[in-house]
Amino acid sequence: NLQESESENKLDGETASDSESKSEFGGSPPVPTSDDTPEVLNRALSNLSSRWKNWWVRGILTLAMITFFFIIIYLGPMVLMTIVMCVQIKCFHEIITIGYNVYHSYDLPWFRTLSWYFLLCVNYFFYGETVTDYFFTLVQREEPLRILSKYHRFISFALYLTGFCMFVLSLVKKHYRLQFYMFGWTHVTLLIVVTQSHLIIHNLFEGMIWFIVPISCVICNDIMAYMFGFFFGRTPLIKLSPKKTWEGFIGGFFATVLFGLLLSYVMSGYRCFTCPVEFNNDTNSFTVDCEPSELFQLQEYNIPVVLQSVVGWKTVRMYPFQIHSIALSTFASLIGPFGGFFASGFKRAFKIKDFANTIPGHGGIMDRFDCQYLMATFVNVYIASFIRGPNPSKLIQQFLTLRPDQQLHIFNTLKTHLVDKGMLGSSEDA
Repeated sequence: NLQESESENKLDGETASDSESKSEFGGSPPVPTSDDTPEVLNRALSNLSSRWKNWWVRGILTLAMITFFFIIIYLGPMVLMTIVMCVQIKCFHEIITIGYNVYHSYDLPWFRTLSWYFLLCVNYFFYGETVTDYFFTLVQREEPLRILSKYHRFISFALYLTGFCMFVLSLVKKHYRLQFYMFGWTHVTLLIVVTQSHLIIHNLFEGMIWFIVPISCVICNDIMAYMFGFFFGRTPLIKLSPKKTWEGFIGGFFATVLFGLLLSYVMSGYRCFTCPVEFNNDTNSFTVDCEPSELFQLQEYNIPVVLQSVVGWKTVRMYPFQIHSIALSTFASLIGPFGGFFASGFKRAFKIKDFANTIPGHGGIMDRFDCQYLMATFVNVYIASFIRGPNPSKLIQQFLTLRPDQQLHIFNTLKTHLVDKGMLGSSEDA
């Protein structure tokens, strides 16, 4: 029994250890990353050094991804939400696959099945909440949807409990610590990936501009930091990413702030970008037509006296949203990269170069979206703190779900309040 206990402790100790022993990789070293560059590019760039070859490969693939980004924006909100969902699933797959590859030799029962089941449960909860919030009229019109909406949270909790019980039943002697470790791995992945992608969709419903500008700022910062670092980089920035330099970090910051101001100015003039995305129940489609709010109406601002002699102007006309874009681009430049540093630390912990080799020269989907998820959370918090006010349409939706006597009570209370304020004549005067 003592020998068996020591064996179990040894296995568990190997699992939890941070040492660089072979046990951390399931008894085998990590597989080296192969060259996934398309053969056409390999032949065309064969005469270049590896440094410049990598520069051209990244540049060409970056232009291709930006083109694809413009195409999905043109296709509308529904396609954007579908793409966000697909990216979320792919990112989850890449992270879970790393865990599976590292510990596959232990043959953990149900690990992959339970991971995907929990992904399904969490998505059911979040997207169910979104459907209830933004498609209220449609939900109330269909009897099955109305029932699912009413008991949505209970159903979500029951689904999660089922997975929880399955996990407990799958526990195997000598693998307890490892199985709990992977249980935590799955849940942290869900927190990072699914929650953030859900916030991206919420930002999208506030208006396409709240979706496009933050994402574009992160992309711009990534490109400009790479460009400044490639040509001028001399001073290392952080040990987690040896190729990152202070020159790239600072150059990317100023370039991103300028880019954010220009992009915001262009997009603020179009209703299709500034109006909230709403579901039209008559046409069963999304609409983005409204009267632009004050955020997207040109206003005149006084330039500080110190700068007047430099620029030669006393006032400047700009959209209020451009001021908010400075906050967005600053976060994308100064804090956003820490999402990439976090991902770099994660990859170094498991001795891998990239999360996957989906995009030649760029790694996996998660390698491209590590900063975007952090940005999505900031944008959502920023909107809730400084932009969004009470939503009249949601208040009316909640009002309509009340009993008739409750509706009448609220009506009389509101009427009395408006009469006292002098905004509505009394019934006797009428």
